[in-house]
Amino acid sequence: MPQLTVKKISGGEAGSIALDESIFGVQPNVPVMHQVVTAQLARRRAGTQSTKTRADVRGGGIKPYRQKGTGNARQGSIRAPHFTGGGVALGPKPRSYAQKTPKKMIRLALRSALSDRANEGRIVVVDNFGWDQPSTKNAIAALGSLGIEGRVLVVIAREDATTALSFRNIPEVQLITPGELNAYDVLSNDWILFSQATVPSSQSESN
Repeated sequence: MPQLTVKKISGGEAGSIALDESIFGVQPNVPVMHQVVTAQLARRRAGTQSTKTRADVRGGGIKPYRQKGTGNARQGSIRAPHFTGGGVALGPKPRSYAQKTPKKMIRLALRSALSDRANEGRIVVVDNFGWDQPSTKNAIAALGSLGIEGRVLVVIAREDATTALSFRNIPEVQLITPGELNAYDVLSNDWILFSQATVPSSQSESN
């Protein structure tokens, strides 16, 4: 199993932890990650765009001029698509962009993303955050002590309100709970910060 040094929030060492090899030690599958991330982003699209067809546009109920004798092409309505102010031909209508993705593929994409970050040394595990009061100043100091720069995904327990309040106002930090971990958020951040209680394992996934 891959070993990782557990750090204190001040930056010192606090032991080591054995990462689950089935989650942090797999060969990253790039095509699967790409497909899952694409599906995840597609699902976020609102799909509310809409244009009016000639049936939806107001007016045009009368033939604009007589059929013959004007020298013009025959027309039945001024709301046809080729008229200014007319309907739109083959325009977008509200739709869902959601893609069906197998659960096994979603899990493989997450494990591939976590393994990729582990291979790059971009995963940090602290023993605990241990703050009694929320403090953004302490959270910024902790990131500096741990040597974390850039965008960071902080994985916290759902009931850990103190840590959430400490990190939430830092622009480069994204907060997430273990149950919300996904491939896109892992790949879109430079660092992943866990506490010992939030490091994923195959046992926690089965629960």
